[in-house]
Amino acid sequence: MITRCYLEITNICNLDCLFCPKTDRAKRKLSLEEFDALTEKMRGKVRFLYFHLMGEPFLHPLLPQFICMARDKGFIPVLTTNGTLLSRAQGVIEAKPHKIQISLHSHEGNGKENPEQYIKEVMDFTVRAAEAGIVIVLRLWNQGGYDTQNDLLHELVAERFPRPWDERHYGWRVAKNVYLEYARMFEWPDSERKENEEKEAFCYALRNQFGVLVDGTVVPCCLDHAGDIPLGNLFEQQLDEILASPRARAIYDGFTRHVAVEPLCRRCGYSAVIRKLLVRGKE
Repeated sequence: MITRCYLEITNICNLDCLFCPKTDRAKRKLSLEEFDALTEKMRGKVRFLYFHLMGEPFLHPLLPQFICMARDKGFIPVLTTNGTLLSRAQGVIEAKPHKIQISLHSHEGNGKENPEQYIKEVMDFTVRAAEAGIVIVLRLWNQGGYDTQNDLLHELVAERFPRPWDERHYGWRVAKNVYLEYARMFEWPDSERKENEEKEAFCYALRNQFGVLVDGTVVPCCLDHAGDIPLGNLFEQQLDEILASPRARAIYDGFTRHVAVEPLCRRCGYSAVIRKLLVRGKE
């Protein structure tokens, strides 16, 4: 069983974050029938179902139904959101996804100031969701980038969840079911950028994750936002057939040898970073 699939239920977003890549792909949303068909082909083969790759899942009017359908099929549903549409999310709380990740860095990433009202709405939602048993992860993945508001955001979170917080790896547990995490701002892989100087690479693509774009295209990981490495189409093929294709096997076998065989993978910072962490762990 593969640990996670990033299923893009829509590639439409209500924001234009400075750190997100732009796409020329046609804008669309999955229908209920399409979601049912895609998840049926992954039933029993994927554990966690992440409702995004690009796009804002809270824009989808069928989101609560999708969550319930996924849970009924045995998936563990996880959402990632920019947190600007939480006022319409009561149905989402009632559907009870396992976890909701809220990207707090999207506020400053859109050039916005005065985050007080934004954080108030996020905190109101967080309290309700956490009380319902949903894990909430407040993410500040912007260190070294658009991060001038981080100290203020910490204080605003502390007003609702007073310190001291339990320190964890890359963040804190601020309350029951509520976590605040930080990470450095990362660069999305780009076919136009220079290849990594680090020649050895490793990635969990196709090993414990893959992605499905809104048109059904299967990609190796959550960072192939443009579908530069299409492995097949889940509307037209079975998942096992796609994952056993020569291109998919070449990617998997390459990373087993610590070699990035795809040009896009040789331009992805994550593959080099993961390789260094693996080496460090053996020292």
